[in-house]
Amino acid sequence: MPLPRRLTTSSLKALMCKKVMTLVSLISLMFSTTVMSQQLFMAGDSTMAIKHPKDLPETGWGVPFSHFFSDQLNIVNLAKNGRSTRTFMSEGLWQQIYDNLQADDFVFIQFGHNDEVERKKDRYTTPEQYQQNLTTMIRQVREKQAHAILMTPVTRRYFNEEGSIKLTHPYSEYVRQVAEQTGVLLLDMDTLTRAYFEAQGDALSRLRFMHIPPGLHPNYPNGVRDDTHFNELGAREVAQLVLQQLRTLEHPLLQFLRETDPKHLKLSY
Repeated sequence: MPLPRRLTTSSLKALMCKKVMTLVSLISLMFSTTVMSQQLFMAGDSTMAIKHPKDLPETGWGVPFSHFFSDQLNIVNLAKNGRSTRTFMSEGLWQQIYDNLQADDFVFIQFGHNDEVERKKDRYTTPEQYQQNLTTMIRQVREKQAHAILMTPVTRRYFNEEGSIKLTHPYSEYVRQVAEQTGVLLLDMDTLTRAYFEAQGDALSRLRFMHIPPGLHPNYPNGVRDDTHFNELGAREVAQLVLQQLRTLEHPLLQFLRETDPKHLKLSY
């Protein structure tokens, strides 16, 4: 049997170089595949955002919504607590979306909670500025040959004496106007969520929002009564409302839904 050939220094270097180039090629291929996958970006406020563990069980509806889809769709949720259209843009969050946006990507745009609160000068946006900011976002999405999906803000849970939820979003009408002017797809989440929680009534809908008595949760030792932000249940149900609207519209995002596991089709009793 012939003895293995002893490698010289030069041949070792050549072999190592070949392995490194192969590894670089594989990494480049993986990166290229990742970059070219379709993306869904989420631009919004706390009602959509990913939460820090210290804020749980408060949950933005964008979190459960992202779990509806397979890995074929890269979902990037950049929504942040307390952001208006103005601060989302001035802090560079919108720029991150614009810089990474590719043709045929999708962008959810949902603001209003913070834009419309005039007493909070750090985030308040006039109606004219609000509509201009939304229009700018839509224009820039189209510049990248991507698809904007405009949304009115989700409802707050304030019941009146007649058992109806009060209209608390004057800026929703401005969103509808922008959608009509630009011809962009609109999901009227203010109307949808208000009708949904109103049908549940005061007691049941309270279970979907941040209502926790004192002493029950370590994040809220003094309790909390918050009719703006959802808990896990409320966030999931709002996410399901969004998905229902996309189904009604037969929207292209539906092609990225997770495939159904056959065992989940069996009824249990």
